[in-house]
Amino acid sequence: MNLVTIDDIRAAEKAIEGLAVRTPLLRAEWAGELWLKAENLQPVGAFKLRGAANAVARLPEGTAGVITHSSGNHGRALGYAAARRGVPAVVVVPDTAPSSKVAGIAETGAEIVMVTPAERFSATERLAAERGLVVIPPFDHPDVIAGQGTVGLEILAQLSDVDTIVVPVGGGGLSSGVATAVKALAPTVKVIGVEPELAADAAESLHTGELVVWPQEKTYRTIADGVRVCLSELTFAHIKARVDDIVTVTEDEIRSATGRLARRSKLVAEPTGALSTAAYLRHGESWGRTVAVITGGNLDPDVLAELVTVP
Repeated sequence: MNLVTIDDIRAAEKAIEGLAVRTPLLRAEWAGELWLKAENLQPVGAFKLRGAANAVARLPEGTAGVITHSSGNHGRALGYAAARRGVPAVVVVPDTAPSSKVAGIAETGAEIVMVTPAERFSATERLAAERGLVVIPPFDHPDVIAGQGTVGLEILAQLSDVDTIVVPVGGGGLSSGVATAVKALAPTVKVIGVEPELAADAAESLHTGELVVWPQEKTYRTIADGVRVCLSELTFAHIKARVDDIVTVTEDEIRSATGRLARRSKLVAEPTGALSTAAYLRHGESWGRTVAVITGGNLDPDVLAELVTVP
């Protein structure tokens, strides 16, 4: 299987210029040697814009439109990137998606098709075939992985003596891209993934050496809705080759990290976005100078109101 290269990520960096922004790296003075890569400050509120923008930039001329399946952030990112390029977009959304994320997709002008979680893949393939649309999946695509890898380029430029980079893992596109960039340019820097204990398929896969898929009834137990999906063969190949470890955190630790980010660093992070901070607070004593990627900040206001007070 061909893996994404540093040259692919360098090309993506140029392709997404003007769409994705260079997000700040902020010191978390309240948490030891921790810095926060604030991808929640992207125009669509999440890192997903990088991969979507790169994939759209590489579409052939005359493309009829694009389609994806998403619980929120990738759909919003693809809708935004497609609209900027004048390309129609369709997003197949599971009916369990948070209302704020569905509203965010709608704001881009993308067509939304609501389905049950079990139908998200089949409905996407059916509509793509019927309408002649190009499928741009949330993570299982080399152009998406390369776009996400630009996060790694920026971190190395912003903190050259970083020891560890912590990345939430859902489908594995971000961890695949970041690890590719980091291991090519700074191979001694550790790249560590993090998952909820209730959706730890990637951790099990890496530790056993075999791709493991957890059923939806297990992964949908976590509050971190952005990581309820499992790895693909493509992302697992990248993670197996380039990610140093994947650790897990509890639901209480996710909730606490979300509250601390809001109170102490004034960052709105959705539970998925707070995973990396939760991992540092639990596991990070030996990690040295650590960057936690805050992957997104799109969450319902009532959830934020609940979590901001969690100690």
